[in-house]
Amino acid sequence: MASLAGAAARKTFRELHGVVVTAGLMQRTVKVRVGGQKWNGKVQKFFDDPKTYLVHDPNDSLRAGDVVAITPGWRSSKQKRHVVKHIIAPSGTPVEERPPVPTEDERWDAKVAKKQAKDGRRAARREAELAQQRSASPRRAKRTSSAGSAEPAATSISDVD
Repeated sequence: MASLAGAAARKTFRELHGVVVTAGLMQRTVKVRVGGQKWNGKVQKFFDDPKTYLVHDPNDSLRAGDVVAITPGWRSSKQKRHVVKHIIAPSGTPVEERPPVPTEDERWDAKVAKKQAKDGRRAARREAELAQQRSASPRRAKRTSSAGSAEPAATSISDVD
C-alpha cells in the first residue's frame, strides 16, 4: 500500500521548458522564465505572458542562458515549488564539465534517506529523554514523600480573625 502511495506521489504531472534567467546568486536556486500567452478578449488577440519560477537546482549545475525542463516537485522553500528535470540546451560551459543534474529517482531516494535519518535521530532523542525521565523519577518521589510527611499546623477558628 505504501509503495502505491509513493508511486502516486512521484508521478510527474507536467513538464515546462524555459530559459535560466539568473544563476549563481542563490544557493541551489535559479530563476527560470517560461513562455506563455494570454488571451485578450477586448482586442481578440493573444499576447505574450511569460512567467518566472524559482527552481531548485540540487547540484548548482545550471548557468544563465541554459534551456531547461522543469517539473513541479515538493516545496523546498516558500517560493520554490519546481525542480530541474534536465538540461535541454546548455549555454557556455558544456554539460559534461558541470555537476550532473540528478534524476527524479535519485532525488526521491535522497529525500527518503534524509527522512529515515531524521526519524532515526528523533527516535534516539525520544528514547534518551524517556531514559532520563525514568532515572529522575525515583528522586522526585523521595523528595515529595519527605516534604509531604510534615503535617501542617492545625488552625482553630479563634486564630483566624
